[in-house]
Amino acid sequence: MPRNATPTTPPAPLRSDARRNRQSILQAARSAFEEEGLGVPLGEIARRAGVGAGTVYRHFPSKDALFRATVVDRVRLFTDTARELADAEDPGKVFFRYLASVVRLSARNKGLCDALEAGAEGRFTPSPAVERDFREALDTLLTRAQQAGAVRKDVSIDDVMALLLGCLAMEQRGNAPGRLTALVCDGLRPGRNVTKLPPRPPRAQKRRDETRCAVCGGPLAPARTGRPARYCGALCRQKAYRSRTGSKASVSASEVVLEPEV
Repeated sequence: MPRNATPTTPPAPLRSDARRNRQSILQAARSAFEEEGLGVPLGEIARRAGVGAGTVYRHFPSKDALFRATVVDRVRLFTDTARELADAEDPGKVFFRYLASVVRLSARNKGLCDALEAGAEGRFTPSPAVERDFREALDTLLTRAQQAGAVRKDVSIDDVMALLLGCLAMEQRGNAPGRLTALVCDGLRPGRNVTKLPPRPPRAQKRRDETRCAVCGGPLAPARTGRPARYCGALCRQKAYRSRTGSKASVSASEVVLEPEV
């Protein structure tokens, strides 16, 4: 070790009872968020875990941190599953079954739906590392399915990610689970009568008249009449108000930033 180097002490491992409490909290939070979404009180999570609210706060400083940990855990599970299927036989069948499974499992999880819906509106930014790993794993399944001739060649991973969100929204509003997802997946298959896709614009290309939200930086719809909007919605408007007045309020679902669990 260099002379001027300062030795660092790694964090002490959790005791066995603390580890059990943490796992109980995470398990209770998963089921609570899945059933009730982000509106579930922290006290209800503590009750389900069989611990006090103070124990929950010792492991997770806020309900948003606990939500972040549960959602990241779910996305990592999707990623690990895709990686395990990367070398499976019949890549086309595996790809379509995987897509349908992700949509089905996500549609049952109200908390995850809240997060994905906020992300689709530009008010939610998942962890870059978690999102990158999931995209790469899914892209591998897509590429293998295309090489096997089971998926049309002009479909990109960006298309598939957008379709996942679209399928999830449709499944939540439909009354026949899996039906609309099956129709969407059928559009990914090659065939003589497949509609030719228009070219994708470059990612860096932006509309000249596009403006950004003063709080989250998300795009704003052009104003048809009156003054242009400064915020993308009521949540950012409230956050700006709290910032100006110094008032405090609980962080909403749209303000959650997913990061890998430490």
